Amino acid sequence: MRIAVTGASGFMGGMLASRLAGQGHTVFAYGRRPVIAIPSQIPNYAQWDLTTGPINVPEVDAVIHCAAQVGDWGPEAGYRRVNVDGTKVVLETFAKADRFVHVSSASVYSNDQPNHDLTENASVGIALLTAYARTKAEAEKVVLASRRSAVILRPHIVYGPGDTTLMPRVLAARLLGWLPVPGDGRNRISATHIFNFLHAIECVLATPSAHGIFNIADGEPASVDELLRTLLRRNGVEPRLIYLPRAIAWAIALASERICQLTARQHAPRVTRYLVTQIADGHTLDLSRAYQLLGYAPRYNFHHDPACDGVM
Repeated sequence: MRIAVTGASGFMGGMLASRLAGQGHTVFAYGRRPVIAIPSQIPNYAQWDLTTGPINVPEVDAVIHCAAQVGDWGPEAGYRRVNVDGTKVVLETFAKADRFVHVSSASVYSNDQPNHDLTENASVGIALLTAYARTKAEAEKVVLASRRSAVILRPHIVYGPGDTTLMPRVLAARLLGWLPVPGDGRNRISATHIFNFLHAIECVLATPSAHGIFNIADGEPASVDELLRTLLRRNGVEPRLIYLPRAIAWAIALASERICQLTARQHAPRVTRYLVTQIADGHTLDLSRAYQLLGYAPRYNFHHDPACDGVM
């Protein structure tokens, strides 16, 4: 197939472009970073800032839209330009492509409902705490209004080899070697190994009839304590965790956010209300739809390192 991948200068898009090219697909990769900063294994790479508008592109069979501004802090306008307006630009640019796959996020699920075993029919977009979540929820509406046959994937907490977001932030949050964690560590969360995400894309491409929204994650949720201890050890760090009662963590997050707002800080606080809800309250996804309609069969999890299989 001839496949376009946006966001190829980032973690997920870059891994995806390399994997698809290695499987024999003709891949056209796009990202915000200059060509000189991109690893050589990413094929046919071109720099493209979505906020500048459409560009001329070759004809492709499928588009996988990974590009996004991610994070849980920052002005709403910046997230909107990339995540909403940028998605409109990608849809316009690749209007002739037969298939459109939009990589969204499980952060779009509303905070006013139970957050365990969430199905794709659960409420979306209500009481969201971050501009990222709000604009990703809006981008989904844009995609579905433009392409009823589109596929939307909702992974949660993507991690694994090459991660440039999750583990760097976890390591940066340590204080004197200790990692403060909201809650008690027993809450369970669905996380998504990067290789399971790549497998989900492969399932979508192999299922021409697939359309609609799919949760994507590892086969089994993990407790926060298990996940953090395993990932820290894998990164060569002694897992020294300090658990904070939710009420205290929430108060710290609220105060930290207000201080950042008053001082116009660009960097996110170490603890945000979004982080507290995700970690202290837990967050698990129902994967039944992906299993049944895509043939999705996640193989990896935080205990199973693909490097041990020589799979990279």
